[in-house]
Amino acid sequence: MKSFFSRFWNGYKEYIVVVVLLVISLVLLSLSTNPAIKRVKTYAFGGFAVITSGVSKVIEPFQTAFETKRLREANAQLMMQVNRLREYGIQNEELKKLLALKDSSEYPLIAASVVSKFVSNSQGCFIINTGNNEGVQLGMPVINDQGLVGVVISVSKDFSIIRTLNNSELKFAVKNQRSKFDGVMEWNGTDLVIKNVPKTFDMEIGDRIVTSDFSTKFPPSIPVGVVAGGNRDKTGIFNNIVVRPYVDFIKVSNVFVIGFVPSVQKNNLELNLIRMNK
Repeated sequence: MKSFFSRFWNGYKEYIVVVVLLVISLVLLSLSTNPAIKRVKTYAFGGFAVITSGVSKVIEPFQTAFETKRLREANAQLMMQVNRLREYGIQNEELKKLLALKDSSEYPLIAASVVSKFVSNSQGCFIINTGNNEGVQLGMPVINDQGLVGVVISVSKDFSIIRTLNNSELKFAVKNQRSKFDGVMEWNGTDLVIKNVPKTFDMEIGDRIVTSDFSTKFPPSIPVGVVAGGNRDKTGIFNNIVVRPYVDFIKVSNVFVIGFVPSVQKNNLELNLIRMNK
């Protein structure tokens, strides 16, 4: 240890002496009451203040820009976290409703998530992340906690294609839950409509529309939508009733496939009935 201090002193003693003398000088200057010394201190402190102020003005914009960038980045991170938490909250509420629906269903339900959507004026389709491996079959209905979504039209091992209600190729039997009127619903490219409803039939705005007991594609009484209006043609004897679906197809993210396989024979009879009603 002594040899280390000895080498250190021998190598830096000039610098050490200068620093010690400088410190002693500054202490003596600060303690002196001589007027000349006071003036020197005043000029020294004033000059130091001017230099410090100038340096601060030069550095401040860079510091402000850096701080602004850092705060913006922090705000962006917080925004992403808040949005993720909000999304988790929405999904949690949706999943709670789906679990309640599963507990109350008389048919087996296969949970699935929508992984892709293909939407046009006449051809609405979803792809879901369940397939043959989970028991999904062609023709099985698809629902969520709000109501009917569509029907399975193609199945692979792990994925399935859903034809939604907003698809002109999907036509099925429905019923007015209040008046018990049965009709055929289809997508006309703009609205869901029940076609060729006689004007004498009891159909009012706000009536609930559900799948019919006579439907071969879907189990009975699945909610579809509510009557929103109609085409009141004064010269004809029929109306086309517009139905607003319960399901918001833009927001759908989680669904259930109902373990219900329609009868092919009954489905062919329903198709013949639909053709006769055109």
